[in-house]
Amino acid sequence: MTTDTAGNKNIEKTTSVLKAAWIIAVVTIISKLIGFIRDIVIANYYGATLVSDAYYYAYQIPSLSLILLGGVGGPFHSATVAVFSKLIPNLREKPAEDVNKLYSTFMTATTIFFLILSVIMFVFPRQIMGLIISNGSADMISLAAEHLKIMTPLLIIGGIVGIYYGILIIYKQFMLPNLSPIIMSAAIIGVVMAVPDDSKGYALAWATTIGAILQLVIQYPNVRKLGFKWRPDFHFTNNPNFKEITELLFPAVLSSTVGQIHIYVDMFFTSSISEGAWTAIGYANRVFQFPVGILVTAFLVPLFPIFSRLVAEKDLEGIKTYFNKGVGVLFFAAIPIIIGILTVGTDAVRLVFERGAFDENATFMVTEALWFLSVSILPYVFRDSITRVYYSFNDSKTPFVVAFSSIVLKYLLNVIFIKHMGMGIGGITLSTSLVTLFNACVLGALIYKKVRMDYKSLFTNLLKMCIAGIITIAVCFGTAVCFDKFIELPKMLFEITKITSVGIICVVIYTGLNLLFKMEYAEELSSRLINKIKHSSP
Repeated sequence: MTTDTAGNKNIEKTTSVLKAAWIIAVVTIISKLIGFIRDIVIANYYGATLVSDAYYYAYQIPSLSLILLGGVGGPFHSATVAVFSKLIPNLREKPAEDVNKLYSTFMTATTIFFLILSVIMFVFPRQIMGLIISNGSADMISLAAEHLKIMTPLLIIGGIVGIYYGILIIYKQFMLPNLSPIIMSAAIIGVVMAVPDDSKGYALAWATTIGAILQLVIQYPNVRKLGFKWRPDFHFTNNPNFKEITELLFPAVLSSTVGQIHIYVDMFFTSSISEGAWTAIGYANRVFQFPVGILVTAFLVPLFPIFSRLVAEKDLEGIKTYFNKGVGVLFFAAIPIIIGILTVGTDAVRLVFERGAFDENATFMVTEALWFLSVSILPYVFRDSITRVYYSFNDSKTPFVVAFSSIVLKYLLNVIFIKHMGMGIGGITLSTSLVTLFNACVLGALIYKKVRMDYKSLFTNLLKMCIAGIITIAVCFGTAVCFDKFIELPKMLFEITKITSVGIICVVIYTGLNLLFKMEYAEELSSRLINKIKHSSP
């Protein structure tokens, strides 16, 4: 292959990734906005109370399947992409018979596994919730157990939907997997608003189950149309491709489960803080995931199949190039998000949630959790990116071992921050941020066994971005203080004006400083905007 041809291919891949990232970002923004409306409705009707705590405690187990294991970027989606993308050379043709057979085997094994877990969850809900929230009241445990029984079907649905996501993304159908969470949000909004106030106790659990079923239903026709037909197949042994899936999937599932153990550790400590504390942490995570989830999903979903193909082609230089480009863009976009959370985070939480049963105290709890969580954004995007590189090498064992080793660290940090320093909610999210940093550093170091990444240029650019960020946050903080002292407007208008003004100032100063430092990401963004303006002008 000539240098020109290789260069053209790289340009085509980069353009394809950017187009896909743009589509995914737009769709994810829509999905997140609907999710925010869902959270506003829940906050309005439930606030941060016993009922909402019970639902969110119970939801942690089924969400392990539906979001962590089966969601976009989860183990089932990742295993599907890593293995099937290498077995499907031509996306314009129907899958070969052996590919379809592997699909059926994978679907059969997934259904059996999660069916067993669902039966256990349905039969022993009180024992499970009693173990997780042992410091909670008897009413809390009983209410959470009923929520858990109602949401039992989510376990089976999660694994199947994860495989569907993987298949659709291999075929570059990025929109549907990222749109389908809207179905869940819409179901919750509809049910919660429709059910009378005296019957809202279990409405959230029923709405969540209905939404999950609809997610499954909406994915199926497209997967079927691509030529994938599920016929029960029990060819689990002497099957090299299925063995490859399980070797990748099993440690990845354990790794995600370890992440859930971190959450259970947090739940144990949070149940002793105050009523509504766990709900507040949940809302803080939702605010955090709105911008960060969009960034990570938009860039890593289209990049992951490219990583897998580059590994198959043994193109290690290509992996380093695409990794640095992807993570560099994520770093560049993450710093203004951190600035926004630290300067106008309280205003954003107040604007979005503070109404009905969600009072000023709830706003403070959510904001406190969010401040300490914001510092994890940079290691978060790095950890998720480097994990995809491991998966591309069919190595999910290393991320699992690293995640497992951090359980003790998570527990010790919670003991220090909660029991000894009395930090409360902020201590929970600060320990989460430090564990994320630990995982990112260890994974980043161990990847050298497979490929010697070019971290020098990546982190040199990050240092320049951080300098620009420090200057920008000083200006934004001063602007926010001036708003509080000198601007008098009706509450909602004030919050909107303040957030918008600080946001615009943040983007302008941060981008301008990065242009001054000759950062390629800022230069590319600037040139794209100029070109769009030129093309749109007559």
